[in-house]
Amino acid sequence: MTKVKPYKNSDLGKKEQVTKMFDAISKEYDGLNRVISFGIDVKWRKKVVEIVANSQSKVILDIATGTGDMAINLAETNAEKIVGLDISEGMLNVGKQKVLKKGLQNRIEMVVGDSENLPFENNSFDAITVGFGIRNFETLEKGLSEIHRVLKPNGVFVILETSVPTKTPFKQGYNLYSRHILPVIGKLFSKDRSAYKYLSDSASVFPYGENLNNILRKTGFINVINKPQTFGVATIYTSSK
Repeated sequence: MTKVKPYKNSDLGKKEQVTKMFDAISKEYDGLNRVISFGIDVKWRKKVVEIVANSQSKVILDIATGTGDMAINLAETNAEKIVGLDISEGMLNVGKQKVLKKGLQNRIEMVVGDSENLPFENNSFDAITVGFGIRNFETLEKGLSEIHRVLKPNGVFVILETSVPTKTPFKQGYNLYSRHILPVIGKLFSKDRSAYKYLSDSASVFPYGENLNNILRKTGFINVINKPQTFGVATIYTSSK
């Protein structure tokens, strides 16, 4: 079973710690995320939306929706219903305001929930997405099994997640940025100084590429493909049930 260490030494489990972390950074998360990724994350999300749009999905679940960026972007598809689920109420509260501001409250529903115990019936969704959240699962295989359960047969599952470049000089540049520059930016802009160190550390140890492909296959997903983005600093994974 794949587990990622929590971001602080604490008596709390990883799930509880991650919830508190995202509650703490929820108000500055969007702005800081744009700075950290140089805005390229917007382009990556658009590619995920294109994949889902091509599947003609009508009911979509966005897991670890956070402040709702992916869910809002998915409204560009022909989906009739989009559910954004996150364990952090703080992040969801920011997301709800963004949904209201865009007048999408009739299509997008924001729900507090645990990715490893999804509050939905079997075979409920035509498409499921997870953007930069799957490495925060306490037990990866359990979360993936839940996603497989609530995805409809022939449904599409798309993951957007950070990864580590494998080619020189991008690998060296990524390591320099993630280990030394990213934590400094986090300290300058965030109330929770441990949060962005955790995000960096968790990305460096999380399985990516063919390793994550194999975990998806073992969980029951088929047609598994991974597509590295921007020299490999992120990867889009597509699969189906």
